Formats: sequence, structure tokens, C-alpha cells
Amino acid sequence: MTLEVGDKAPDFELPTDGDNSVKLSDLAGKPVVIYFYPKDMTPGCTTESCEFRDAEPDFGAVNAQIIGISKDSVARHDKFKAKHDLNFILASDENGTVCEDFGVWTEKSMYGKKYMGIERSTFVIDGNGVVRNAWRKVKVKGHVAEVLDAVRAL
Repeated sequence: MTLEVGDKAPDFELPTDGDNSVKLSDLAGKPVVIYFYPKDMTPGCTTESCEFRDAEPDFGAVNAQIIGISKDSVARHDKFKAKHDLNFILASDENGTVCEDFGVWTEKSMYGKKYMGIERSTFVIDGNGVVRNAWRKVKVKGHVAEVLDAVRAL
């Protein structure tokens, strides 16, 4: 499945850091930024997460909620969040259902070896649950600023 701009975002409920959970439909009425990333504690994912952390006050100023999703466990998210002072929700999609629903579980290739993994992707969902922006194969540099501009334009 490929999720496109204009589609209704699939609802989900996932466990999060701090032994909590997040349900997309519970966030109705506010913009939601969901970014999918491959793995906690890796260089690109750490950079991206720290850039979202640093911009979180700007997202908060427009009432937007940031959610980072990977297949890492809640315990690993707790460590990642504590180590880098992350100030937003990290959700654990260990079974990959939400990754598949959003179309970010894809075949990747590294050094000629093919494998399945999370394609770094970001979605902006409006207060009505509709996908308003989608970025796939995200390059980290400058991405958070672009996402913030898109949220401000809602």
C-alpha cells in the first residue's frame, strides 16, 4: 500500500516511550507530524530526531504533535529519548503493521545486499486525519525546516 497526499491516514495505536501509548485518532483537531526512521542510536536517525527536538517549540507554537516511529522496542526508545533529551513521542511498531499501512516498509539495498527496512519518511496529517504532505526517501539535512513550513501552511 502507498499512502498519498489527500488520503485519510490509517488510524493506529502503538506503545510509546515511558510505558504510554498513542492513538492517532485521539489527536484529531491538531496537525500531526509522523516521521518513520530506521533505527534508534544510528547517526542519521539521531541527527533527524535531534533536529525535530530542537524545532519542537516551533511545532508546539502551531499546536502540532510530533511522533517518531520505528520498529525498535519501547525500552530502546526510552534509552534513545533519555540520551538525546527528545521532547516528543517515540512509538514502537515492532510488528511493522503501521509501517506497512503507511507504505514505508520497503526493499532496501546496501553494498549490493537487498533487505527489508523502513524507508525514512515523514507525513503531515491535518486535524481531520487527512495526509497533507508526504516525503519519502528523506534526506535529513534541511528536512525538519521543510516539514515545519508545511505545518505552518495548514
